[in-house]
Amino acid sequence: MTINCKGELLDLSIPKVMGVLNLTPDSFYDGGKFKNENEVLRQVEKNIHEGMDILDIGAYSTRPGADDISENEELKRQSSILKQVKKEFPDIIISIDTFRSRVAKESLDRGAHIINDISAGKLDGKMMDLIAEYEVPYIMMHMRGTPQTMKQLTDYQNLVKEVVFYFSERIGEARSKGINDLIIDPGFGFAKNINQNFELLNHLKVLKNLDVPMLTGLSRKSMIYKTLSIEVKDALNGTTALNMVALMNGSSILRVHDVLEAKQCVTLYQELKEN
Repeated sequence: MTINCKGELLDLSIPKVMGVLNLTPDSFYDGGKFKNENEVLRQVEKNIHEGMDILDIGAYSTRPGADDISENEELKRQSSILKQVKKEFPDIIISIDTFRSRVAKESLDRGAHIINDISAGKLDGKMMDLIAEYEVPYIMMHMRGTPQTMKQLTDYQNLVKEVVFYFSERIGEARSKGINDLIIDPGFGFAKNINQNFELLNHLKVLKNLDVPMLTGLSRKSMIYKTLSIEVKDALNGTTALNMVALMNGSSILRVHDVLEAKQCVTLYQELKEN
């Protein structure tokens, strides 16, 4: 339960919290929240003080039906922010949320440490070769299609079995290229409807048989606020409840918008586990 990050082993036997930093104008929860670099840096500083272990920077909106943007636009949104974050907070671990190898390469060259790919290499055939060359941890998510089409691709014969098969194939591909540090993400909300999201959450332990760490991204998603008939801004309590379920079912990393509450959830989970 360790991954090699920045030449040091990151121990995932105690779950870690990944803070989300969306630099997109149209993300489902915090799109357009930050108006300038100072606001971004204040948010990062706040997350660090609240106990964030990994910062995940994304500049391409992957909400269902989001507009496609060019690689140049994605890089334009995040390159200066990455530079400033590295300068102000040189010790934090930075993940880049992208499915494009060019964006990944330029980000790694600027000092990022992890690549978080919603497509597990399926949307860019050069991605895994790049990861192997740079020898960085690689987060592979389960998804069908693209953010623009995934909402229509929810027809499964056996969801859990098909997700396991998908990861078996992608892990095999990654291992064949010499990629050692892999993390899987079941992809809640990506080519899955609300009932399927809950089915997957209920059977997360099956994915532990793949013998790689698992990240879960449940934070403020529609499976929470639509089930509770509330607004996304009111979905923190539901997020915490499902984060605890994810931890108890084997998640090693919680990807969240609200770091403090996720860290509290991890602390309580550890206390439960040790007693």
